[in-house]
Amino acid sequence: METLYWSCLIGGALFAVIGVLFGDLLDGLLEGVADFPGFDFLNTTVIASVITIFGGAGIMLSKYTELDTAGHLFLSLLIGLLGGVLVFFAYIKPARNSEMSTGFSLNELTGKMGEITIPVPEKGYGEVMIKLVSGNTVHTATSFESKPILAGAQVVVVEVADGVLQVAELDY
Repeated sequence: METLYWSCLIGGALFAVIGVLFGDLLDGLLEGVADFPGFDFLNTTVIASVITIFGGAGIMLSKYTELDTAGHLFLSLLIGLLGGVLVFFAYIKPARNSEMSTGFSLNELTGKMGEITIPVPEKGYGEVMIKLVSGNTVHTATSFESKPILAGAQVVVVEVADGVLQVAELDY
């Protein structure tokens, strides 16, 4: 049984080292291998953690306790599973939540409200500031209705044409 524990510990440790050195390559090769619909927690990192912790716990329990083989096996498995849960909730889940892009497409701005920062003439260009979750963005704007719009006016983006936002003043 001790051979199984050592194999799991060494195999998991090697997987961790290889993951650090060749992480991007492994992600491409192993993508989808352990993905099960509805089971977000079953991924290669969590599975490797469970196996490594199982091996380490098995070695420690067999050396330092008076339990029989079934007791070592059961407790090692329980400790490995609890360690996997801890890795998922302390490392994987927060990392997934932080993977949020601040990029956007200009077409996503259609329908957003903004404020004119540089006046928009009847025929010409001005500037509009739009507040997004990730911060403020400033873009070139023209008047959709071909009417001048003063600085500070609240507007809505009607459409995007050739990288320029066409805006209309909001009437309250």
